[in-house]
Amino acid sequence: MAIAFGREICGNLSSAETREWLITNGIGGYGSGTVAGLLTRRYHGLLIAALEPPLARTLLVAKLDETATYNQGIYSLYSNRWTHSQLEPLGYHHIEYFTLEKNIPVWYFACGDARLEKRIWMQQGANTTYIQYKLSRATAPLTLNLKALVNYRDHHQESSGKDWYMTVKPVERGVCVIAHPQATPFYLLSDRGTSCCEHSWHYGFELAQERYRGLNDREDHLQAASFEVSLKEGDAVTFVATTEIEANLNGKTAMQSYYFHTEKLLDRFQSELPFDKKDPPEWVGQLVIAADQFIVDRPDSKYGTMGKTIIAGYPWFGDWGRDTMISLPGLTLATGRPEIARSILRTMGHYVDQGMLPNRFPDSLETPEYNTVDATLWYF
Repeated sequence: MAIAFGREICGNLSSAETREWLITNGIGGYGSGTVAGLLTRRYHGLLIAALEPPLARTLLVAKLDETATYNQGIYSLYSNRWTHSQLEPLGYHHIEYFTLEKNIPVWYFACGDARLEKRIWMQQGANTTYIQYKLSRATAPLTLNLKALVNYRDHHQESSGKDWYMTVKPVERGVCVIAHPQATPFYLLSDRGTSCCEHSWHYGFELAQERYRGLNDREDHLQAASFEVSLKEGDAVTFVATTEIEANLNGKTAMQSYYFHTEKLLDRFQSELPFDKKDPPEWVGQLVIAADQFIVDRPDSKYGTMGKTIIAGYPWFGDWGRDTMISLPGLTLATGRPEIARSILRTMGHYVDQGMLPNRFPDSLETPEYNTVDATLWYF
């Protein structure tokens, strides 16, 4: 059964802000957020890039705040919680439906008699996130305005915009953001419409889940660009957040590439099933796709090649040796991918020291920590 929520969930803040989505890129980068569109964790964002795959995960793009103008009406489709728990605006009221297509999160917004669809996914093997909007129903043109909010910090931390000036400059089809002289440049691009450089800090985002955890619950984000596009019924526009200057801006081919990847996973799984179990329930396929989110690339320190490893859990953890060994059969063998299991075992085997496998690889790429006694037993 597909994951799908109607207005009874999407229009109820306590339900919509506690249901979260996840997208990944196969090299340790990810994006995550809530069905309501609110940022409630420091780990929420459209592009949290793995700058030294699979680690050094860095929040680059926090969110896009969308406003639609349609038939003389103005519809704020985004939601923010500010200091002292003030909610403004209440864009989640316009969500009539949320679902997953494979594992692409999809929102359906109602703007009068118009329906605007929003999809988010990542390119496999690249720090690139796609955000696509499609006007699937309308009786008049709709103008979509986006404010792109960015940052540049470790995903475990929080940041303040005070006295922080980033370099934002125009490039073809969008803008380039350089947070500081040593930072990796990243880009906000679009396949159509107009873009404008901005530099306006938005102060005092309140992160409800961080407050619940007893941690600092305040965050600032920089509005680095604004985009505007006019859509007619059936039109689509794709925005790209990326560290790649030559990123593919064609939303159609980018989505086809993503679906090709997921179909290969499902086909491989189906081919390995016993003859009498060739037609499993739909939710089993969803689990196969979800399992792939945890399998990422890791450079092989011994041979200088690229191996595979397993992220112990999003958003907090990197790849942990013990967790990798425990989860390996279910994520690789049960899904019909023994070659991935082989690569993980070989990669981890090259880190053996005095008979022990490393338990944790620090984000800063320091020496792995050998603080588990049974990871080797799980290996065997």
